[in-house]
Amino acid sequence: MKKAIVLLARGFEEVEALTCVDVLRRGGVHCITCSINSEDDVMGTHEIHVKANSLLEKTNTDKYDALIIPGGMPGAANLRDNPEVIQVVKDFNNSNKIVGAICAGPIVLKKAGIIENKKVTSYPGYENDIAPVSYSEDVVVQDGNIITSRGPATAMHFAFKVLENLADKRTVEKLKKDMLFNLV
Repeated sequence: MKKAIVLLARGFEEVEALTCVDVLRRGGVHCITCSINSEDDVMGTHEIHVKANSLLEKTNTDKYDALIIPGGMPGAANLRDNPEVIQVVKDFNNSNKIVGAICAGPIVLKKAGIIENKKVTSYPGYENDIAPVSYSEDVVVQDGNIITSRGPATAMHFAFKVLENLADKRTVEKLKKDMLFNLV
């Protein structure tokens, strides 16, 4: 079974983080939420409290196949400014594992030094913060092992793109049908 981690920092965008967790779990991926702080209670940008499944400091990230970085402010900045997070991002990238970032999340990838000259997208207005990249305004962009997306409204598209990299096509298509994703 494939495994994924969704990192949570104070001020994370709830829709982006939890949509990914939900879609991946429905798709048969063992997906955990992981607080980057020493507390499992993490408050999102809209003051929704989420109890993380684990703490980053206590998680063996080597055993996971994908790392997801939600946006939201100041959540994305809190992730970017955490040296342990930056090292985990570098480790996943160096192992050619899936690294996904949505909304403002690509600022974390920039700090880790893994997106220079890659095709990426982000929330509008973050283009200069992540340069130099080959910037796209597509809903979801994948360049190698790196997947990026625009923001809350694109969270389902982003989650399914991550799932496509972790599950077989039949599983993905069945889940899209079951969740009525193909209606929109």
